Amino acid sequence: MWTYHPDLLAVPVPRYTSFPTAAEFGDEVGEGDFVQALADVRGDISLYVHIPFCEKICWYCGCNTSAANKAERVASYLDALNHEIGLVAERVPKGAKVSRIAFGGGSPNGISPIDFVRIVDTLIVHFGVTNPVMSIELDPRTLGSEWASVIGAIGIDRASLGVQTFAPHLQEAIGRVQPTRMIENSTAMLRAAGITSLNFDLMYGLPGQTMADLDDSLEQTVALGADRIALFGYAHVPHMIPRQRKIDASDLPDAKARFAMAAHGYSFLLDAGYVPVGFDHFALPGDSLAQAMRNGTLRRNFQGFTEDPSDVLLGLGASAISGFPGLLAQNEKNTGRYRMMLSQDRLPVNRGIARTAQDQHRGAVIESLLCRGRARIDETLRAEALPMLRPYLDADLCEIDGEDLVIRPGGVPYARSIAARFDPYRKDSLRRFSSAV
Repeated sequence: MWTYHPDLLAVPVPRYTSFPTAAEFGDEVGEGDFVQALADVRGDISLYVHIPFCEKICWYCGCNTSAANKAERVASYLDALNHEIGLVAERVPKGAKVSRIAFGGGSPNGISPIDFVRIVDTLIVHFGVTNPVMSIELDPRTLGSEWASVIGAIGIDRASLGVQTFAPHLQEAIGRVQPTRMIENSTAMLRAAGITSLNFDLMYGLPGQTMADLDDSLEQTVALGADRIALFGYAHVPHMIPRQRKIDASDLPDAKARFAMAAHGYSFLLDAGYVPVGFDHFALPGDSLAQAMRNGTLRRNFQGFTEDPSDVLLGLGASAISGFPGLLAQNEKNTGRYRMMLSQDRLPVNRGIARTAQDQHRGAVIESLLCRGRARIDETLRAEALPMLRPYLDADLCEIDGEDLVIRPGGVPYARSIAARFDPYRKDSLRRFSSAV
């Protein structure tokens, strides 16, 4: 189905959950810029709440998280988070309405259900939230039965389980041991609690992983009825994520094997009835993500592919990123400094980048290529990008159709690499990114 072109996949590229990417953030953006951007907010907005704690830390994980093993530290962080919610909400104009809330981490179920309910109550009180679409990321290893009633009572209808793999030997190799029965029980509990859209995160390219291992995980995922599936390639970047040094790099599949796994997973899930959403996401036809893919309204934000139409996403919590048409702003990553800033009634934004009109134009092109497989290219961008696109055009991975650049079916795994040709920031710092497949 796909042809492997190692030279066209050799350069690491971003996932483009924003443009410019977080790699371009600098300390010239701060609290004042964020407050000014908030003042201009109108219409529907979305919230992302970051809870940077897990009961157990997986070796592969690149999230900003730590072990929830000190009750006092967790409690002081949650106090700061609730305070931040109030400070941000009072600066949001009355005409804005919160339509979506996503809880991520770490893992939101790394804290107690009571603490989680307190966060939700704070959001409702300060933002005046009514009937938002709510989603939550969950760790099956710490998903106790008490969470079912909480999820049902709050009205969360979307959840994502960090599964990664069902193979016991691979779970041992990446520091995430969770027996199949645990995943099955979590799935049943979430369905009973009212979850109507359930995502499974899976990974390929793990140390010692075989095609049979991948097949088994895909088969079990389909059998459990996941509505959405994210099939990510493991990104081994121990220079950026020290905990990954616990993973045996000598046992990782090579680039060609990774490509074969991605291609196999893509074909397997299409045959199982899933709609491909971009390169590495899949959804059942009735799911809202698949519907957005079909009707051309698919978007991309810091949570990945989404059907969320809002242009404003407010990030709450340490390291959380807020996105506005003209600004990307990130909170302090260190939880200690984050707490200290809020203890002084300061909003904890300390990094980011102003999005110029040219950034917004290029970002729209990149988003369109990744979400729709085609983008309108004006003469200026065409003249600049065409020489860099020539290898992809010659390999029949993309084509020029009038004023549009179109990614052909065989070019799907090269979509991020093709999109990167429109990114003027990609002249250095490539080691911080993962491989394109």
